Amino acid sequence: MIIAVANQKGGVGKTTTAVNLAASLAALGRKLLLVDLDPQGNATTGCGIDKLELERTTCDVLLGESQVRETALRSEEASLDVLPANSDLTAAEVGLMNLPMKEKRLSLAIGVVRDSYDYVIIDCPPSLNMLTVNALVAASGVIIPIQTEYYALEGLSALASTIDQVRAARNPGLGILGILRTMHDPRNNLANQVSAQLMSHFSDKVFRTIVPRNVRVAEAPSHGQPVLRYDRASRGAIAYLALASELLRRLEKRQPATGGS
Repeated sequence: MIIAVANQKGGVGKTTTAVNLAASLAALGRKLLLVDLDPQGNATTGCGIDKLELERTTCDVLLGESQVRETALRSEEASLDVLPANSDLTAAEVGLMNLPMKEKRLSLAIGVVRDSYDYVIIDCPPSLNMLTVNALVAASGVIIPIQTEYYALEGLSALASTIDQVRAARNPGLGILGILRTMHDPRNNLANQVSAQLMSHFSDKVFRTIVPRNVRVAEAPSHGQPVLRYDRASRGAIAYLALASELLRRLEKRQPATGGS
């Protein structure tokens, strides 16, 4: 299954969720490919890969200059494969505009190696651009991380609208797998109100797992490690393992209706 982690609002824990969910699924015995589709390359460095030393990147794959199999790197820190990215990816969006099937480039590239992995997790850029559209066309479902703060719902309707448009025009199987509450502080009344509001509006779309505000989660990327590797006993690591388990349960329930992933 291919899962896009998306939210055009920055600072909501998108890359943190992509890296730590992927690492947690890998820890549960699944074969993972993490696709870094953000020019900032934070998912790449968060898995212990130097984004400044890359010979090939996601950009090369999108432009047809390289294949996923020869571009992906092994992250021993996260126990998964990474299709890495750096600032070169900003050139891909311009280059894509002049290529045939510009919205399907990622889907076609991943399709070649899809059977080699149980899950492909795509870390989207914090904007609704051609890179994000490529991710949504390739994906079976979307996970939307949302910080439980005042502006949490801002932009969610725009993202939902984009998902609807992509589903109608390019990818009929696309849907929202779940909304994840991140960086949550239960001592904050506003955070609790926003959390309740999300549950009220989106009910079963909201993951029961809540990722708490946790210093170990924040520290882990600077060490090039998922939090599970950095501090397995931390609240953040426990939360992302719980999220991975909850996601697997949700997908197992969907299988009879969809014929699998």
